[in-house]
Amino acid sequence: MLAAEAGRADDAQRIQMARRLGPVHANRLVAADARRGRGAVSNATGRYEPHLREAFDDGWERDEAAPALKTEVAFERPRSIVTRNNSPDIPFDRSVNPYRGCEHGCFYCFARPSHAYLGLSAGLDFESKLTLKEGAAALLEKELSSVKYKPGTIALGVNTDAYQPIERQYRATRSVLEVLARARHPVSIVTKSNLVLRDLDLLGDLARDDLVKVFISVTTVDRNLARRMEPRAPTPERRLEAISRLAEAGVPVGVMVAPVIPAVNDEEIETILTRAHAAGATEAGYVTLRLPRELREMFREWLVTHFPDRLERTLSLVRSMHGGKDYDSQWGQRMAGSGPYAWMIGRRFEMAAQRLGFREEPFALRADLFRRPAAGEAEGPKQLSLF
Repeated sequence: MLAAEAGRADDAQRIQMARRLGPVHANRLVAADARRGRGAVSNATGRYEPHLREAFDDGWERDEAAPALKTEVAFERPRSIVTRNNSPDIPFDRSVNPYRGCEHGCFYCFARPSHAYLGLSAGLDFESKLTLKEGAAALLEKELSSVKYKPGTIALGVNTDAYQPIERQYRATRSVLEVLARARHPVSIVTKSNLVLRDLDLLGDLARDDLVKVFISVTTVDRNLARRMEPRAPTPERRLEAISRLAEAGVPVGVMVAPVIPAVNDEEIETILTRAHAAGATEAGYVTLRLPRELREMFREWLVTHFPDRLERTLSLVRSMHGGKDYDSQWGQRMAGSGPYAWMIGRRFEMAAQRLGFREEPFALRADLFRRPAAGEAEGPKQLSLF
């Protein structure tokens, strides 16, 4: 198909979408050729930006495809790197996130709305305009060296993936792990990437003292669905292979079935657990779809783009798990939901996990081996700051 013909086909699709979403939301959609390889289908103005951006078709015929959206990386120098929380439904009280934004492009990522604090969109900006936190290792070492610091498991990369593609170049996550390994500090990791295998030397060292466990997130085992849901994340096969290699290396490894999306991937719960357990996973967890802030409309746009026939059913089931709303942010409700459908998902997960032999109690990490580092041992990455 010629580029001009493809453009007209894309316009026809946008007209159909307008009928389902309404013209305001349809105008937010970015043409398919301009978002190739990305997860979000729009780039709506961030909620704190002073000016509203809206796509406008000026009638000129497109004779050639738009250039692919490139990933940009900016740098910031934070004052601290350890984030604290006291949420009762989260099994950790501190975390480290070396990056803002995530190139994996998972359309459902609950962290997308946080990009608004940078004056950017939760849509395509979130996965193409990334930020590296400079000197993360040095900042972490400084915080660990404080006499007031008491060791406890640090969750690494829980907001955005610590092993997203730009980690190959910047190695911020590895530098953080090096500090934790020297300090004999416990750490848990959640990732979608088999890039975690690059750090098997550090992970194996930590695992020998019960100081680490890794969870690999597997959302689907359907490669075509994965490409739509999380276009730049490693394939399901690579993630299952990562589980196998971590287990073989003696690193405690689990699987996260997250998020569970009604009428999209919920039928795969048992399949994912079965394959992950066969690969060597010993723990398992799940989280249902969360739609805070901008994600509510972004989810509708994604469904209309990829699964228009499932729009009403999926939204109806999502609301049934949140008291008739798109999302309920209450502690204890936001992760698993409530109501009959949420109950069914929970029971299916529990029965499958029990049948397969997953651990009923989480693997406990040690904190008694902590060695307070002397300030100045670690050197942060020497990158040019753009701020």
